[in-house]
Amino acid sequence: MAQVFPFRGIHFDEHAVGSLTDVVAPPYDRVPDDVQAALYARHARNIVRITKGKPEPGDDEKKNVYTRAAETLADWMRTGVLVRDPEPALYVYHQEYTFDGERLTRKGFMALAQLQPDKVHAHEKTLKGPKEDRLRLMRATESNLEHVFMLYHDAERRADSALADAVAGVRPTMMAEDADRNAHRVWRITDPRVIRAVQEALADKELYIADGHHRFETSVNYMRECLAAGWAPAASESFDKRLMTLFNVAEPGMSIRPIHRLIHGVPGFVPEEFLARAEERFAITRYPTFEAMEVATRAGKGHHVFGFYAHGVRATLTLRDVAAMDQLISSEWSREYKQLDVSILHAAILEPLLGIDARALEEQTNITYSVTIEKGRKGVESGSEQIFFVLNPTVAEEVVSVADHGEKMPQKSTDFYPKLLTGLVAMKMQIRK
Repeated sequence: MAQVFPFRGIHFDEHAVGSLTDVVAPPYDRVPDDVQAALYARHARNIVRITKGKPEPGDDEKKNVYTRAAETLADWMRTGVLVRDPEPALYVYHQEYTFDGERLTRKGFMALAQLQPDKVHAHEKTLKGPKEDRLRLMRATESNLEHVFMLYHDAERRADSALADAVAGVRPTMMAEDADRNAHRVWRITDPRVIRAVQEALADKELYIADGHHRFETSVNYMRECLAAGWAPAASESFDKRLMTLFNVAEPGMSIRPIHRLIHGVPGFVPEEFLARAEERFAITRYPTFEAMEVATRAGKGHHVFGFYAHGVRATLTLRDVAAMDQLISSEWSREYKQLDVSILHAAILEPLLGIDARALEEQTNITYSVTIEKGRKGVESGSEQIFFVLNPTVAEEVVSVADHGEKMPQKSTDFYPKLLTGLVAMKMQIRK
């Protein structure tokens, strides 16, 4: 069960850097080269210089992006660019954002959580490369610079109530905006009664990773390295705990974007022949415009409806009988897994009708992904993509249900929105060596 702790957070001193908006960044895996360059240009002390620095000519094992990250972190802490709070705290975190035309607020809190790998539920597979990269950064900096996005379920919303009372009418400690103009607000909570109420509310709850699987596994690997070396925690902030932001799925404001599929390189693909074969399991409805197809797909949320766009064809595919998934997906998998839209797409469409099997998915031989409709539409219209499949989003309750069975969702099943900002609050480890 969840053991959460207050901690002495590391954060920017706004007197030294100015607006926090200029020094925060998206998570490292959402920083392609153009975004990295823009963040470098925005501010000389943007956090990306530590979380995802630029390689330089002559880099080797002794001097590289990781050693420079450690040097930069040490320099910023020494000169007061980054400061450590004097007493342990929980940090309330509100994200105010627009989603599907509606203004929402996702409310959670930042804390350290005891690293218990056998008690945390994951729903995505991880890749070797990102874990090696994050482990090298953690070894060099001995810190948690980015958060693991965690879910828990508390229908009574006890922690939420305690934290809401604590911040009511209080000016946020920190404020920043992301690239989408979403507002991120943080309050530091040091009241022992509030902290204890949150700890007690979470004590019997299970944790589910929403985003940050690579970061979580990296922390577990680093903890094992430290223990093997005979090191010990020298404070609450150390390698045996992990910096997390926790959100209650029973709290309003949780949004997940669908991750659409773009298909290319399928030999002999003919749209009408594909649809004729798909009719065995799917009801096909055609539309005069792309917009009409997109609207119909969204309206079919919860009914296993997929938008289909290929050259000259706009249609929806609606699964006729969900029981058919028992024939297509091994009995080893749960009913909840079999009824995910992404599972149905892979098992009933991509592999049997297009020949895109598990290996092709892993290697991304015939498939790319997009959270935006426009990218997929342009891909088909330019001829670079053969098919654009429009999906509805996975919901948080499905993430929890699948994880409860110890299963991993198909790749690229969820895109929680908005992302957690990096550079608001970090944790520096204290280690006795």
